[in-house]
Amino acid sequence: MNPSAPSIEGLIKLHKPDQPFCPVVNWKNAPAYKVSKLFTEKIHRLTPLPIAFNIKNTQELIKKLKDIPLIPCHYLASLDVTNMYSNIPIGETKKILTDILKRELVNLQAKQEIIKWYDIITRQNYFTHNNDIVTQYDRVAMGAPSSGLSRNVPTTHGTQVPSTLDTRAQNYKLLQIRR
Repeated sequence: MNPSAPSIEGLIKLHKPDQPFCPVVNWKNAPAYKVSKLFTEKIHRLTPLPIAFNIKNTQELIKKLKDIPLIPCHYLASLDVTNMYSNIPIGETKKILTDILKRELVNLQAKQEIIKWYDIITRQNYFTHNNDIVTQYDRVAMGAPSSGLSRNVPTTHGTQVPSTLDTRAQNYKLLQIRR
């Protein structure tokens, strides 16, 4: 492997009004790529995170919606999270991850190793764009193999409602949240 800085490109969201770009970071040659993959695999082996909010496909969504008892005063809402990975705080996620490892009785050496890997991955939170190095501070790296895991840690082990929805949803009684 010949390590190099991750690069970013934009994919057009054809299904959205004004067709905005979706940033995609290629982490394949990043120095921390292999550590990020190992980190994700080890977490899944030691403490499988429930995917309580994830939907695999349209058929699963339809099935889950059919199972929800709705009455006339209920509403379905679809929310689009913008800049998801750049809004996941590293420090909060690290604390939750540490608590999960403690709760799952992961031995001290393995726990320290996992947290050290998390620190390495999150410190290499940069990409190149037009020959400039761009750094994201205190937010999860887009494109890293561990990004999906970092997204799931706060949403599956925090409150019932993901923290980004707490302030918007406090006046509503939510029956289900899916992504």
